Amino acid sequence: MNNDDQMLHISQYYSGIYTQQLTQQGEGKPKRRRKKNKGDDVNGAMMRRRRKRKLSDEQVNLLEQSFGHEHKLESERKDKLASELGLDPRQVTVWFQNRRARWKSKKLEEEYSKLKNEHETNIVDKCRLENEVLKLKEQMCEAEKEIQRLLMERSDGISINSPTTSSLSMEAAMDPPFLGEFGFDNSFYGPSHEGLEWVNNLYNMPYHM
Repeated sequence: MNNDDQMLHISQYYSGIYTQQLTQQGEGKPKRRRKKNKGDDVNGAMMRRRRKRKLSDEQVNLLEQSFGHEHKLESERKDKLASELGLDPRQVTVWFQNRRARWKSKKLEEEYSKLKNEHETNIVDKCRLENEVLKLKEQMCEAEKEIQRLLMERSDGISINSPTTSSLSMEAAMDPPFLGEFGFDNSFYGPSHEGLEWVNNLYNMPYHM
C-alpha cells in the first residue's frame, strides 16, 4: 500500500468517526419546541375583544340616550341596560367609562376656548385703555403748558404797568387837590385878595336893617 492509499484510508476512517459523533450528539439533545410569539397572542386577544365590543347603531343610540339622562352608572341600572341591549354588563361599564372620558375632554376644550376668548378680549381692552391713558397724559401736558403761558403773560403785564402806576402816585402826592373855600374840620378857608382891598372893606361894613 502506497502513501496515497494510506492517506485515503485514514481520512475515511476519521470521517466516519466524526459523522458518528455528530449523530450521537444530535440524538442526545431533546428537540426544542418553537415558542409562540406573544404578539400573536395579544393581537388575537385584541381582535376577540373588538368583536365582542362591536355594538350596533341601535345599541349605541340607546346607550347615548341613557348617558344623556345620567352620566353615572349604578349597578342596578347597568344590569338593566345590559339585559335590554343584550350585552355583557362589563361592556356597558366600559362604554360608560369611555363616554364620560370623552365628555370631560370636550368640556375642558370648551372651557379652554371660553377662557382663551376672554383673555384675548381683556388684552384688547387693556390696549385700548392704555391708549386712552396716553391721550389723557398728553392733554394734561398741553393744559399745564397753557397754564404756564398764561401765568407768564400775566406776570409780564404786571411788571410792565408797575412803573406807570408809581409815577402817577408820586404826581398825586406832589400836587394836592384844590379844596375850595372849605378845608378840613369845617374850618373856613378864605383865599387871599391881593389888590382887592375894597372887597375887604365891603365885607367889614356894618349891616343895618
